[in-house]
Amino acid sequence: MAPNRSDGLLARVDFPLYTLQTLTNRHVLVAGGGGSSKTGVANGFEIFELSHNGNRFVAEEVMRHETGANVVMNCAVSALQTRTYLAAGQESHCQLYRVNIRMVDTAEMRRGSFKAENGLIRRRRRTVSENDNISKTDRNSNSTEKRISFEIRPSDSIQTDFGDEAMQRVVRISPNGKLMATGGTDGKVRLWSFPKMELLRTIDAHTKEIDDLDFSPCDSMLVSIAKDGGASLWAAGAAGAAGEGAGPLIELVSQPPNGTKYLFKRCRFGLIEDQKDVYRLFTLANPLGRSGKQKGLIQLWNPKDGTLKKTVAVDESLSALAVRDDGRFVGVGTMFSGSVDIYVAFSLQRVLHVAGAHSMFVTGLQFVPARGSGPPVASRSEAALLSISVDNRLCVHSLDYRSTMPAWLAILLIIFVLFCTFTLCSYFGI
Repeated sequence: MAPNRSDGLLARVDFPLYTLQTLTNRHVLVAGGGGSSKTGVANGFEIFELSHNGNRFVAEEVMRHETGANVVMNCAVSALQTRTYLAAGQESHCQLYRVNIRMVDTAEMRRGSFKAENGLIRRRRRTVSENDNISKTDRNSNSTEKRISFEIRPSDSIQTDFGDEAMQRVVRISPNGKLMATGGTDGKVRLWSFPKMELLRTIDAHTKEIDDLDFSPCDSMLVSIAKDGGASLWAAGAAGAAGEGAGPLIELVSQPPNGTKYLFKRCRFGLIEDQKDVYRLFTLANPLGRSGKQKGLIQLWNPKDGTLKKTVAVDESLSALAVRDDGRFVGVGTMFSGSVDIYVAFSLQRVLHVAGAHSMFVTGLQFVPARGSGPPVASRSEAALLSISVDNRLCVHSLDYRSTMPAWLAILLIIFVLFCTFTLCSYFGI
């Protein structure tokens, strides 16, 4: 097992964070806010650019977009070809944003300011030891290197939940960028065309509010979980959209230990060996009771037939789940201690544990992409996991490359083999 390691704090913002998305291999978006009450706490998005200075990860603020009185509780990003869209949950509605990407001169960005969408002039801020990432050569250079800048423009807004206390709880966009799924307090899953956001199908999926949704990598399947304890797999393609009254393809049946009642909390699909049509399904489940003695569960499923392949118990309830884009690693965040863990996807072996990464429960996780768009962040890590919480902090947790044998042991083994070989040759007089 790799030694425990946490790069820790990347950036601190001035509002609670509820959702986290990657825009490119180097750019991450965080969102949240203080709500509609007049607390003085802002609502909106911030985008950071990630880099590695040879010792640690660094984040630099690229832009900020405030959303007025509307807190952003959930969001999804679709970045295909030259168009990037952001779908954000704001109360009972889903607000669509167009994200315009442009290249700007690096030296100009360092010297000056840029204009945000709301018309305010904001100077780009350096965060958490960014100065370590800028050498004297960079400071004195007149380089014309180009860097990415973003502009967020509001577009259409649609109501996606119609319960008594309507609230969109989750939004997901299919990998091909053609479908959007939303879920809220009314227990219904709604499928929309994207980016037009025209309603294609309403699924009477659950009797209580939706907790999470996810599309399969091949776009044909959708998983939903809710507070009624159910977890179901649905047809999400053209055939599924046409079958208005069709039931679930598969209903997941958990096998909790000791007969304890568990509720599903989060769900994510993950690739197998980087193949689009071969994938796994991961879920988190928490005990119905709030006793600290009960353990949370990480579960690995075969989505083709709904069989439970593996279960790992964790010492506390779980709150956040992420799978890296190549399917190799799974990230988990906890409810009470604010801890973060990384697991190997196929075996659910824990390879990194960061105790107390946040002072409160973890609200979102995303891996620094292994594939994605644009050049990756060069680092000495096998994996890097980003985490957020309502403690206003964006953190990173990196996993060193694992070695099957310590270097000192390998050296001793080589010496031993050479000694045995020499002894054997001497014995036979060779």
